[in-house]
Amino acid sequence: MKGKSVYKSMGKVVFAGAGPGDPELITMKALRYLREADVIISDRLVSPELFHADLKDGAIIQYVGKQGGKEESTSQQTINKLLVEYALQNKVVLRLKGGDVSFFSNILSELRALIENDVSFEIIPGVTSASGAAAYAGIPLTARGYATSVRFVTCYDMETIAPSLWDELATTSDTLVFYMSSDVLLTVVTKLLNCKISLDKELAVIEQATTLYQKVHIYKLNEFVATSDAIRFLSPTMIIIGRVVALHKDFKWIENSMSTETYFMPLKKISYEQLN
Repeated sequence: MKGKSVYKSMGKVVFAGAGPGDPELITMKALRYLREADVIISDRLVSPELFHADLKDGAIIQYVGKQGGKEESTSQQTINKLLVEYALQNKVVLRLKGGDVSFFSNILSELRALIENDVSFEIIPGVTSASGAAAYAGIPLTARGYATSVRFVTCYDMETIAPSLWDELATTSDTLVFYMSSDVLLTVVTKLLNCKISLDKELAVIEQATTLYQKVHIYKLNEFVATSDAIRFLSPTMIIIGRVVALHKDFKWIENSMSTETYFMPLKKISYEQLN
């Protein structure tokens, strides 16, 4: 923090994970701040049921949803400005994110904006989407005899992945968990097959994990390539590849939803001027 120990602002920003969807997966500490915050700045992938909680009188709720490739996404610059401005008004600001705030979340940009403006902050962990999706699908990520490690990967930008990494991912015994990768899933599976991934590993695609609309799809890797043209998955989607996926058939404890509805609120394009 560049040696700073005293902040000018009396307000602060609290970063908290709301869990992957099920509102009961939020931590007690994050729930306390949800009830105490003057301002709540929420991502799209936060259960709407949480806002039925006993919020502070006069609390301001700002929805700043983002989704890769969607024009309706709120810009990161707008979000940074909101955090700083409200905190400098001596307000307690809850920055509520889906899953855990440190897993594939753009927390770094927001933290830097706070540091640059001498705003204090707190970081509260949450249930990340990977552990939530795996648990609700009955897939222990490091089940004994199946995997001793797990890797969290994102492939939203395929150009950043070195060719040598595909060889490593294909040959490792680790369970692979992919965030934000449903749009490029066919490419991911094809690359792994080209690198001779073992065909005893299976693929799980978990849509809207831990919500009322959860669906779990299980595929053999080569079968997925043959049938994927007709498949479109609802966001958010978590992908698990590994031997542990085979455990789903024995340990699934939730049946797939028959609904085609979306649990999370749709995006709305919002500018900084509109929010103030």
